Amino acid sequence: MATVDLTVDTFGTAVAENDTVLVDFWAAWCGPCRQFTPVFEAASEQHPDVVFAKVDTEAEQQLAAMAGITSIPTLMAFRGGVLVFSQAGALPGSALGELLEQVKSLEVAEVRRMAEEQSAQSDPARLG
Repeated sequence: MATVDLTVDTFGTAVAENDTVLVDFWAAWCGPCRQFTPVFEAASEQHPDVVFAKVDTEAEQQLAAMAGITSIPTLMAFRGGVLVFSQAGALPGSALGELLEQVKSLEVAEVRRMAEEQSAQSDPARLG
C-alpha cells in the first residue's frame, strides 16, 4: 500500500476513520527523514491493513504545531482514533515491524475505554 499525504484538513478524518494509522512527520531537508522513507514505505507494503501517512512539516506547519512536533522525524501511531505511540527519531525496519504488531494487537474498544478514563481524570469538571 502506498503512503498517503495528510494535511490539516485530512488528518482528523484519516485517524478517525481507520483502525490503525501510522504517521511520519518529516521534512525534505531532514537527512534522517530521507533515510527513514524507504523503511517506512517498505513497511507499508508489508502491512496493507495499516494506513501509512506522511505529514510534511514544512508544508503543514499548523498541523505540526497542533501535534506538538518539536523534532523530526517523529512517528505517531493511532489505534481506533486514539494516539497510542509517539516518538521522535527514525526506527530501523525490525523495530518498526515490532511496533506495528504491538499497535495492531491492541483491542480498539479497550484503547477507547482507557482514553475516555484518562480524559475524565484530567478534566475535573467531567467527574461530577
